[in-house]
Amino acid sequence: MKFIVRMPNWIGDLVMATPVLIDLRNAFPNASITAMCRRPICDLLEKEEAIDELFCFEKMSGFIRREDRDIIGKLRTGQYDVGILLTNSFSSAWWFWQGNVKRRIGFKGHFRSLLLTDRLDKPAKGMEHEVSTYKRLLRSLEIDRSNTAPRLVVTKEEVKIARELLHQQGYHEKKKLVGINPGASYGSAKCWLPERFQTLAQKLVEEGAQVVFFGDSSLESLVKQICHGLPKQVINLAGMTNVRELLALIQECDVLVTNDSGPMHMAAALKTPLVALFGSTDDEATGPYGDEEAVINKRVSCSPCFKRTCPIDFRCMKEISVEEVLQKVRGKLGV
Repeated sequence: MKFIVRMPNWIGDLVMATPVLIDLRNAFPNASITAMCRRPICDLLEKEEAIDELFCFEKMSGFIRREDRDIIGKLRTGQYDVGILLTNSFSSAWWFWQGNVKRRIGFKGHFRSLLLTDRLDKPAKGMEHEVSTYKRLLRSLEIDRSNTAPRLVVTKEEVKIARELLHQQGYHEKKKLVGINPGASYGSAKCWLPERFQTLAQKLVEEGAQVVFFGDSSLESLVKQICHGLPKQVINLAGMTNVRELLALIQECDVLVTNDSGPMHMAAALKTPLVALFGSTDDEATGPYGDEEAVINKRVSCSPCFKRTCPIDFRCMKEISVEEVLQKVRGKLGV
C-alpha cells in the first residue's frame, strides 16, 4: 500500500495534523507513507519517523501553472493507492484526481466533492479540537479515533547548534530561559500588546531569568521595538532562524510565552512548558493540545470573533495583565 497525505499549509495546522501520520503508520506498519507539504514548513517533518518520504513543493497562485503539472507528474509517478487530504482546497483534490491517486479521502466542500472517492462532513467550527477533526478522516480506513498527540522530532545535533547560538548571544545555562513569541501570522487581533511583552521581559530579567525573543523576518521591526532599552540579558533572534533552528531553540526554553501561533503548537508538540495567550480565537479548537492549563483567555463577550484586527476596544487582550502572565510563568518555572 502506498499512502500520500496532503499536509496543511500553516505551521500550527501542520503540527496539529501530525497524529494522522503516526496513527496511519501504527495501522499500516508495512505501508509506504509520503507526506506532501509546502515549503518551507515541510522542513518540520524532516525527521518524522512515521513517514518514508517528504514531498515538498512551492506555494503557487493561479489555477494552471507549470508547477501544477510538475506536482501532477510526480503524483502519477508515485502510483499512490490512497490519498488523505488534510487541506480543504479545490486545488489539492484536483491534484490528487489528476495524479491518478486511486482513493481520495477528504472533507466535502469547496466544489471538490466529485473529485473525492470518500467524502466526509466536516464538523462545525469550534465543535472539537482541530487535532480530532483531522483524525476523523482516518475513519474511512477503519482506524479508530486515538489519543495520539502532535509530535515533532529534534536531533541531538540540532540541539547542540541551538545551544551554541544561545551562548554566542550571551546566554548562561545556569539561568532559566524564557522564550517569547510576540507575533501571529493571522493578524494583530491574536497578539498581546507589544509594550506588555516588553514589561514582562523586563520583570523576568529582574527576577533572574534570561529572555529570548523569536519571530520570522516580518516581525524583525516589532521585536526590535520591544527589545529597545531592555537589559543585555534579553536576546533578539527575530529573523535569524529557519523552522528547524526555531524548533530546537524552543525545545531549549524552560517556558515559552506566546500568542495563538505556529510556535505555540511547536512548543506543545515538544512538551516545552507554555503560557498561551488567547483572545480572538478559540483555545478549545486550536489551543495547545492536551495542555488546557497553559491557556490564559479572559473569554470576553465578543470572543472568539476570528477577526484579523479588532474593530472595537481589543478588550480580549487588554484584560490580560502583565502580572497575570508573570504569575503563570513563575508557576511553570517552579519559582
